[in-house]
Amino acid sequence: MTQPLRSDRSSAASQRPLLRKIEEVEEHFQRQRASTSNLPDPEPLLTALTRGVLEVLAGVREPEQLARWLTDEPYRSLVTRANLATRARSARRQPAMRPTFALTSIRHSSPADGVIEAVIIVETPARTRAVAMRLEGIDSRWRATSLSIL
Repeated sequence: MTQPLRSDRSSAASQRPLLRKIEEVEEHFQRQRASTSNLPDPEPLLTALTRGVLEVLAGVREPEQLARWLTDEPYRSLVTRANLATRARSARRQPAMRPTFALTSIRHSSPADGVIEAVIIVETPARTRAVAMRLEGIDSRWRATSLSIL
C-alpha cells in the first residue's frame, strides 16, 4: 500500500518557521554595524594602516599582517599591487628596503555615523603621496573598506 503524498501547501507551511529561524541566525552572524560613539579614536589606526600599507608595497611586510584591518576588496587590491611592486623590484634587481617617510598630515571627516573618510599625506625622499581611506565600524572595530594610494 502506498502512502498518500503531502500537499505542497502543508509542506511549505511547515517549513516557514524553520526559514524564519535560519534568517534570524544568518542575521545574527552577519557583520554588525557599529556607531562612532562605540568605536575608538580612528587616528591611531589611520597612522598604523598607512605605515603598514607603505611597508607592504616596499616588500618588508606581508599583506596578511594587515588583513584584519581591511575588508576583502581593499585587501585583494593591496595584494595585487604588492605583487606588481615585487616583480618590478625583481626586474630592476633591487632588494626590498624599509621605506623612509613622514606622515605630514592626517585629515578625516565623518559623512555618516560609523564611517570615517580620511586622507593621509606622506612625504618620501623622492615624492609626496596621498593615501585615501574609508573606515567603517564593523563588528565593534574600525575596518578599511576602501584604500587608494595616489
